[in-house]
Amino acid sequence: MSEFPVLLVCDDEFAPAYANPGDAGADLRSRVDGVVPARGRATFPTGVAIALPDGYVALVHPRSGLAAKHGITVMNSPGTVDSAYRGEVAVILFNSSDEDFAVNRGDRIAQVVFQKFEQARFIRVEELPDSHRGTGGFGSSGRS
Repeated sequence: MSEFPVLLVCDDEFAPAYANPGDAGADLRSRVDGVVPARGRATFPTGVAIALPDGYVALVHPRSGLAAKHGITVMNSPGTVDSAYRGEVAVILFNSSDEDFAVNRGDRIAQVVFQKFEQARFIRVEELPDSHRGTGGFGSSGRS
């Protein structure tokens, strides 16, 4: 298990927390009350700032329950928190429903997943090697 310094801008209740053993995502909570308007978006601060080491990223994902029950998702899903960022993590929520959605201080609004990554070195080539799929794009592998 990796350890990352976490600065809580608010109370301890805002610390990212895993709901169950083995969960990949730790819940993030809103530190303010607000409303995500119908078919609109709103940004909510979480009270959390994270210091990630180089080679790690924090990815902010929607919560499946909010999406399934209320049509609430993370607008830029997944949101990316780079290792050099030290500010408070905020979540942009989008409401795909026709009804306003109230968010209360302390509500779980998203989840954060930590992931190792590698940066790519881009090399210009004249053509790419063949593959079994080739240039087949969206829907090229069939309907189901």
